Amino acid sequence: MKKLGVKKIALWSGPRNISTALMYSFANRQDTKVIDEPLFGYFLKHTGVWRPSREEVLDSMDLNPSSVINNMIHPDVNQSVYFIKNMANHLLGLDWSFLANFHNLILTRHPKEMLLSYSQHMEKPTMLDTCYEIQHELLKYLALQNIPFIVVDSKQVLKNSERVLTKICEFSSISFSSNMLIWEKGPKIEDGIWAKYWYNNVHKSTSFGNYVSNDQKLPIHLIDIYEKCLIHYNQILKFQT
Repeated sequence: MKKLGVKKIALWSGPRNISTALMYSFANRQDTKVIDEPLFGYFLKHTGVWRPSREEVLDSMDLNPSSVINNMIHPDVNQSVYFIKNMANHLLGLDWSFLANFHNLILTRHPKEMLLSYSQHMEKPTMLDTCYEIQHELLKYLALQNIPFIVVDSKQVLKNSERVLTKICEFSSISFSSNMLIWEKGPKIEDGIWAKYWYNNVHKSTSFGNYVSNDQKLPIHLIDIYEKCLIHYNQILKFQT
């Protein structure tokens, strides 16, 4: 039987940003059901962008944003908490008013660290790929519409996971569970079909781990996009509370 009064948390992340680890953290709660990027199929169809899993995703996912969003708003779950991991750029082309149905969590990361990681998979990322610009626009929209949100920098999660997770739980009107601090190694049943291309490192993990600074220099071809991302990242941080 579908549970009534489900607390719905929508994560709007950028790439290479511990978003999958955060999904695993919530999945390890006994009261929580998680779902991995339900709007990804729509995003690929709408934008035409390439991803390693493009054809697999288009062949297997619901590409109709109306039905996907309806299922997000009215989940068929038995648990009392529903955690939806999304990339912020999956909102492109949509009417954002549906976000009023969720506790919205915006997860960001310093663009230098993100670009060093992401460029190992996508050599020439675009601003759309990085999500900073759309996260910035999203935050302005949420603030204007008085829709609940919280901004979290992944660095802070790694530095003090329990403190930041407790803050996220308080924002979402749920209690913190110590189960969120650890999970079993390996793939998860909730993983999207794209996991084999992106989730290798997180499959080796059992927790968030420690923050380690990356002193590597950005390649010259990433400097321009880094500077553009940094402008939006600094604005995103101003929405932190």
